[in-house]
Amino acid sequence: METGIRQSQPFAFARILGIESSCDETAAAVLENGRSLLSSVVASQIEIHEQYGGVFPEVASRQHIKTVYAVIEQALQQAHLSLGDVDAIAVTRGPGLAGSLVVGMNAAKGLALGANLPLLGINHLEGHIYSAWVQPPGPRIIPPEPEFPLLALLVSGGHTELILMNEHVTYQRLGGTRDDAAGEAFDKVARLLGLPYPGGPSIQEAAERGNPTAFTFPRARMEGGWNFSFSGLKTAVLRVVKELEATGKPLPVSDLAASFQAAVVDILFTKTLKAARQYAVRDIVLAGGVSANRALRQAFLAQNEFKVHIPDLALCTDNAAMIAAAGYYRFIKGYRDSLDLDVLPTWPLS
Repeated sequence: METGIRQSQPFAFARILGIESSCDETAAAVLENGRSLLSSVVASQIEIHEQYGGVFPEVASRQHIKTVYAVIEQALQQAHLSLGDVDAIAVTRGPGLAGSLVVGMNAAKGLALGANLPLLGINHLEGHIYSAWVQPPGPRIIPPEPEFPLLALLVSGGHTELILMNEHVTYQRLGGTRDDAAGEAFDKVARLLGLPYPGGPSIQEAAERGNPTAFTFPRARMEGGWNFSFSGLKTAVLRVVKELEATGKPLPVSDLAASFQAAVVDILFTKTLKAARQYAVRDIVLAGGVSANRALRQAFLAQNEFKVHIPDLALCTDNAAMIAAAGYYRFIKGYRDSLDLDVLPTWPLS
């Protein structure tokens, strides 16, 4: 069977086992009907990589090998299911670190072959978007799912993109970052300010004690398109830090963090709202690791022009529930992948 081929008899009901290993999180989850989360297990490597100030690829892939099957088994146990109770396996195919992706892919292939289950290779970015559909377990009112056409702002450590969707699993990339992604800028500025890795939570915590108007940092509007740029902002922070260090006085870390964060939020929010108006979308999805940032979430939730869908905090960073969700919508449309599927470390979403 050719990769990505559609079969003619899609199923409406399905339980999907998702596997995610694109970077430094080993994750597995079981999702029912695209929304109901039966289990989600994430083995984080943050403490391992803190000493490097970022993810060390070889270390990440070795750690995935150590934990992937235990994480999958735990996810099935939490869902009170066996592998024979799921209808398909969805696994991250890319983008990501090649060595990390291969571990998850090989585990998924082995399980699919052994249990005679369909295999679905999922784009990691697609997964982040579909995290907005996932509802964690527990007694709560289930909000309505996102409606099309919608605009997705995907903000993470490696990506900042605006994606237009007119129906499930169809994507039109309107624009993306020309240099640093928003999450990458958070990490780099955190290092400049002497804050620990990962930079996003560190900047947020420091910013909550600071004045967002203490420093006026530039906003790269990139007029005439939907692209982003954060390198100029990062450079402006560096210049101010050097100037302040030259005075011999302690750095006003909280004010710098708050002013930097305010600039990033302003850029992301303003451009997304402008694109949403131009393309006359119904809803906005805010997803990716940076969508956990409180200031960014508050900016989108404070406006009343568009309905905004933001994943639960536990689903903003890398997880397998989002991979299972994207897998579900591909599965019911009849997509299937073959066991000779290979990883794509630089796979664009289109």
